[in-house]
Amino acid sequence: MQSPYARILVFAKAPVPGACKTRLIPALGPEGAARLAEALLIDTLDRIATADLAQIELWCAPDISHPLFQALAERHGLSLQTQFGADLGERMLAATAAALASAEPVLLIGTDCPDLDADYLQQALAALARRPAVLGPANDGGYVLLGLRRSTAPVLPALFAPMPWGSDQVAAMTRERMRAAGLEWTELPTLTDIDRPEDLTSIDPAWLG
Repeated sequence: MQSPYARILVFAKAPVPGACKTRLIPALGPEGAARLAEALLIDTLDRIATADLAQIELWCAPDISHPLFQALAERHGLSLQTQFGADLGERMLAATAAALASAEPVLLIGTDCPDLDADYLQQALAALARRPAVLGPANDGGYVLLGLRRSTAPVLPALFAPMPWGSDQVAAMTRERMRAAGLEWTELPTLTDIDRPEDLTSIDPAWLG
């Protein structure tokens, strides 16, 4: 393992029709959106787990009981954790704080970016050797990766506190908050998230069933 003290926190919703990838339901329907969520989750973990960069924690919503979570944990030797908090910001804050209590550093990622590969994660880990934070922006104005060292603990609430999650302002507001906190960060190349119907042209058609 290249970075045994680091943690990669993967945030995922159970692929339940109607409860995941809701912005894609108009294009794919509830079942199709759930199938795509499942394919993206499997692909993400297959990509990053085989690289053996760091320990991986799969942070699950609504809990860890879904059979896919259990199967992936067994396949890749993952730690399963339940997300908790009123919104995504609270859930990310809780997971980051818990991980930083025993790890250094942490990378937070989702499962919506097929282009986020081992090389991108290696770039993030290398950047955190030089600066306390790293940001991987998405082309929709959000981000696909946020990396933090333990020294950022005092400003964690500001990074995750009320934020218009899912909007095109998330990355910009995160930069503003890091700047206001005097936090230096490294910016990685912009990647594409699969969140909206127009994003579907960039993925493997086989994932759409």
